[in-house]
Amino acid sequence: MYLGAHLGIASGLDVAASEAERIGCESLQIFAKSPQMWKGPPISQEAAARFRTAVVAHHLRATAVHHGYLLNLAHPDAGRRAQSERAFRDELGRAELLGVDALIFHPGAHLGSGSVAGVARIAEALNAAIAATPAYHVRALLENSAGQGTTMGSTFEELAEVLDRVSNAERVGVTLDTCHLFAAGFDFRTPEGYGEMIDHVRRTIGLGRVRAFHLNDAKSDLGSHLDRHENIGAGKIGSEGFRSLVNDPRWARVPGFLETPLDDDDYASYVRDLTTLRSLLEARRPTGRRPRPRRASTIK
Repeated sequence: MYLGAHLGIASGLDVAASEAERIGCESLQIFAKSPQMWKGPPISQEAAARFRTAVVAHHLRATAVHHGYLLNLAHPDAGRRAQSERAFRDELGRAELLGVDALIFHPGAHLGSGSVAGVARIAEALNAAIAATPAYHVRALLENSAGQGTTMGSTFEELAEVLDRVSNAERVGVTLDTCHLFAAGFDFRTPEGYGEMIDHVRRTIGLGRVRAFHLNDAKSDLGSHLDRHENIGAGKIGSEGFRSLVNDPRWARVPGFLETPLDDDDYASYVRDLTTLRSLLEARRPTGRRPRPRRASTIK
């Protein structure tokens, strides 16, 4: 697994890439604008080019943009859903311009209208966005949820149903968040439990559609449905609970991004979490190929 983290961009997109290397990341996730805004200032071609160059220069093997928090593609109100669809198209364009591998997003909540209707709305929005951006390469990755309230995507079956309704399978996939998995009731802390969970993924989503992980311990109990991230080893999962995941050769070329709590310590807690995860590795991982040159954006 390409271990990395979510870093801030306040000092510049390219600075985030250099900071990622400094703290020992192999992969990098960022926001492309404020996550609390529907629309942000445009990213210049020059800033995007500096970021793409920095990703290669700092030896990052995988990159992603995380969508903002306001998105709800499952919203039952047509006007509110249209606002989310515009925001999604904007974020997709930002991710494409930056040349990242994936745009990771929370599917949303059906708000009482039912999961069947929610699945249909999410898939419809994805199909429309993909149809409108045929030259894009960036993948849209649905993130699993903890299952609080009416949020979508806490079951593998629900995620698979959305993916199966998207006409262009190469443009979509899934990000699995370990805190969300645990909160949704998946106990992967033992080799047996991990094996059962991965078999469940294989039967539903399909292993090849898992394109990224969010590596977070959990403050709350198994099956709590509470999305409360904790530092690796300090939560209910515990550091040993990540051993099977980080040693699974099927994820050798898949990124795992930390989203664990930060103090005012210049990413020192990320360094500790990365060290903890790497201490679990039982054999030397294949180095793989060097990162490919970042492609020029299709957006002019």
